[in-house]
Amino acid sequence: MSAAAAGTWKLGDLEVNRIGYGAMRLTGNGMAGNSDGPPIDRDLAVDLLRRAIDQGVNHIDTASFYFSPLRSANELINRALSSRRDDAVVVTKVGPGRDPSGEWYAMARPDQLRGQVEENLRQLGRDHLDVVNLRRNGRDTHSVAEHFGALTELREAGLIRHLGLSNVGPEHVTEARSMAPVVCVQNSYGLDARGADESGLVDLCGELGIAFVPFFAVSGLRREAAAGQERDDRVRTVARAHGVTPAQVRLAWTLHRGPHVLAIPGTADPAHLDENIAAGALRLAPEELELLDAPTGGGERAGGGASGGRGASA
Repeated sequence: MSAAAAGTWKLGDLEVNRIGYGAMRLTGNGMAGNSDGPPIDRDLAVDLLRRAIDQGVNHIDTASFYFSPLRSANELINRALSSRRDDAVVVTKVGPGRDPSGEWYAMARPDQLRGQVEENLRQLGRDHLDVVNLRRNGRDTHSVAEHFGALTELREAGLIRHLGLSNVGPEHVTEARSMAPVVCVQNSYGLDARGADESGLVDLCGELGIAFVPFFAVSGLRREAAAGQERDDRVRTVARAHGVTPAQVRLAWTLHRGPHVLAIPGTADPAHLDENIAAGALRLAPEELELLDAPTGGGERAGGGASGGRGASA
């Protein structure tokens, strides 16, 4: 079992396997605070990250604001990769922020982004960041030019290798690409939340050779909340046919969306990690994809809940 079974894609000049890992769940604290819980033991978290690397996961998603009173995702990654820095591409994000107490503060100003980049560098123990995504405030409809321009300057200064975007629309991709190359776009996307299909963003990224990296691909509308019983009859049907979990079907459906679509499922459970990686080898038949692709009308029995698996990093 290897993450390589899902195939590869390039983030600029950095080739990664299409099954990656999202580190948010290692901290016991979610983006919106609704997945709070005790973090796993520090040594177990480090071992989990190394287990992922050993199985071919070479794309890790993180952020300096992924932390709880006891854990920092960046510092766990730093420890896990201390002697293996060349074994994984680490993708982080800037824009939002939290104070030491965990309270969120307003979107950083362009002139504050350097401080956020340097904080990621310090926590990760790096002299440059592989990929930095500008994460836009979802309620902000303004241009990303000033913020992305500030990151472009940091890229030119050597602090950042490649740039990406998160929580954006097609217009933001076009705007950012006029300033510097964009290697990836992270947006919420999955069977239950297909806004990136409706906007054309998934297809646009494919046409431009940009990686599209869904978050909440498994948990869907439940976001960081604890996963519940799978409520989509279609997902259960396909899962039974293959002898796999509903979470694996959801991940496989996402990967079937295009060769440029990556996955970053997060988990603190070694068994779930193995299942997520194995999902990269799951091939869905055309009729199964047609079944899953069909509109459901938003009913509770079809797409109204999350799988009995794991969520993904945001």
